[in-house]
Amino acid sequence: MQDPHETILVTGAGGSIGSALTAALARTPSRFLVLLDHSEQNLHDVHMRLSAAGRTDHAAVLGDVLDRSLLAELFARHRPAVIYHAAAFKHVPLMESNPIAVIRNNAIGTWELAKAAVACAAERLLVISTDKAVNPRSIMGASKRLAELVALRMSNSRTKINAVRLSNVLGSQGSVRPLFQRQIAHGGPVTVTHSEARRFFLTLEEAVELIMAAAALDESGAILLPRMHEPLKILDLARLMIREQGLHVPRDVEILFTGLRPGDKLEEQLLSEQEVTAPTSDARLRSVHGPPIDPAALDAALARIAESVRERNLASLLGELGELIPEYTPSDTLLRLLAPALA
Repeated sequence: MQDPHETILVTGAGGSIGSALTAALARTPSRFLVLLDHSEQNLHDVHMRLSAAGRTDHAAVLGDVLDRSLLAELFARHRPAVIYHAAAFKHVPLMESNPIAVIRNNAIGTWELAKAAVACAAERLLVISTDKAVNPRSIMGASKRLAELVALRMSNSRTKINAVRLSNVLGSQGSVRPLFQRQIAHGGPVTVTHSEARRFFLTLEEAVELIMAAAALDESGAILLPRMHEPLKILDLARLMIREQGLHVPRDVEILFTGLRPGDKLEEQLLSEQEVTAPTSDARLRSVHGPPIDPAALDAALARIAESVRERNLASLLGELGELIPEYTPSDTLLRLLAPALA
């Protein structure tokens, strides 16, 4: 269990999940919170909310997990015992057009943070992952699968590193609920990608509760999977939100089908065919077990991926991803980015 007097670091502390998590952690007054975010505005907002609530015992740090010098200074100064890693790029279609950026931020950034946590003997690090990491069809999903592999590889007897695999979080930035709300407020149309598209959903409150529960477990080097609700049709969510406003389809608000976007899947999955689950001490969470990892081979692959990112060599990067995550299938959009380099 966590010591109530420990220092806690939250990366991506100004984002939707990060700020909600920070607010929940701040309810224990004896904890010192270190908030890390690369968005000045987001960091300012969460800092001001804590200050307004009387929480002056926190540090707001502007920067990102790819800055080794910053991480070294942060860990040396604050010695965080527990790290919640919520910083990530997550917009699937946008990342399909920016593959180098998402691998650098989500995968290499997680690797750098894990190395810093291990070097400073932090007690635990929880990486927030996504169901899009399972049999990924997007580069964002592939980046999160890499982050999961980093968690499995870097965990040791002193620093317990786990990943928790969440689904879509309603109310978070970029989720469909705020988009549908804006579209309904403007009279429509409400845009749905496909009539049969389904997603697993969690509320923001449920996500924070599960993240904190995952961090409290004594598991080490594990991927943790929450008990999910049944997947919901996005079309049904759109219709429900329209009805909640006292409106009708299509009389008041039209629903427009736009087609699956680059990197989208019709339905997300929670487990790959190579994975099985086992119970943990918390009934809300199960531990995911897959094929064993060769640490030396993963280290070498991560080094090559980092080099491909530095050189902005997309062909090399996709080749490495194909070797390390053979179930990953790049989208046509991404392959079109690759074509000029191969011409």
